[in-house]
Amino acid sequence: MMTRRVKVLIVDDSAVVRKLLGDALSADPDIQVVGSAADVFIARDLILKHEPDVMTLDIEMPRMDGLTFLRRVMIHRPMPVIIVSSITQRGSEASVEALRIGAIDVIAKPGGPGSVGAIADAIKHRIRAVKTSGVRLQKLSETDDETVAPAVAATAVRSPMRATGTLLVIGASTGGTQAIESLLTRMPAEIPPTLIVQHMPEGFTKAFADRLDRTCPMHVVESAGGEILQPGTAYVARGDRHLIVERRGVQLLTALREGPPVHYQRPAVDVLFHSAAKLQGVGIVGVILTGMGQDGAAGLLALRQAGAETLAEDEQSCVVFGMPKEAIARGAASHVVTLLQMPKAIATSLEHVMSCSSRR
Repeated sequence: MMTRRVKVLIVDDSAVVRKLLGDALSADPDIQVVGSAADVFIARDLILKHEPDVMTLDIEMPRMDGLTFLRRVMIHRPMPVIIVSSITQRGSEASVEALRIGAIDVIAKPGGPGSVGAIADAIKHRIRAVKTSGVRLQKLSETDDETVAPAVAATAVRSPMRATGTLLVIGASTGGTQAIESLLTRMPAEIPPTLIVQHMPEGFTKAFADRLDRTCPMHVVESAGGEILQPGTAYVARGDRHLIVERRGVQLLTALREGPPVHYQRPAVDVLFHSAAKLQGVGIVGVILTGMGQDGAAGLLALRQAGAETLAEDEQSCVVFGMPKEAIARGAASHVVTLLQMPKAIATSLEHVMSCSSRR
């Protein structure tokens, strides 16, 4: 029985990009490029005609910008949308906003680092993951606005978490930008030092960290490597570099590493988690959130075996229940909770690792 191919629509104002991406994607036997559009009005008609499964979308488009169009798509006909964006400050900020609205991923546009072939390979990988994992999409409300915080006050943890001698490490992929923002906005300013790996390309993680710094109680930065970990600060892994934590004397520091991609990813969650699992005398809480694939599952298991408290996001709140599902299947998660329950679960877990450390 022949498996139905994934129908893809390419939306980009560059004829060259449309042609190159279209040829590259069409060469994949699992993908059917049903059309390409130079502006969003043509794209709208092609969506109605072909009902694509996945759309690639440029942010900077004529007649109507990509963000406005994405909002309309997510309100009226939600589908997995992969943003193909330029690595400019404007493009990066718009791409982070697109992820907040509901795009599943962002890829650097040809002309930035990497060839069109590499970009096409990245898109193919995302499309295959969409096909195998499935994506839980919600319609965007007509009243959605950037100023509406994703927090739910009733579940927020407002009192300071015990930060002395503890460390929080978080990993996420597809749907993770929304999940991380929702989580951090419901946590207090005085959190333990927090390290975050979100699968994003180079040039976009700075805009993501800046947005979190504006919207969340704690200080959030893109890690430059070599920072001494401080309570009340979250460090986001830089795109195209693995983030690790290492000890220097009594201090814990961030470090960036090139190294090969792990599970097709750099930064990879596994790399961060494995580095944290090697630390002695530190109470660690590891968290794995929504995402495709299995990155982070082995690292979360290493953390649990090293005595850390480990949490995985429950299926009902995940955009993609891939990474948490794999971690749970391996026995890596000591707790499985929804995203709304996560702040309280983290606070409880921090208290537990603190009490365990004090008894050693």
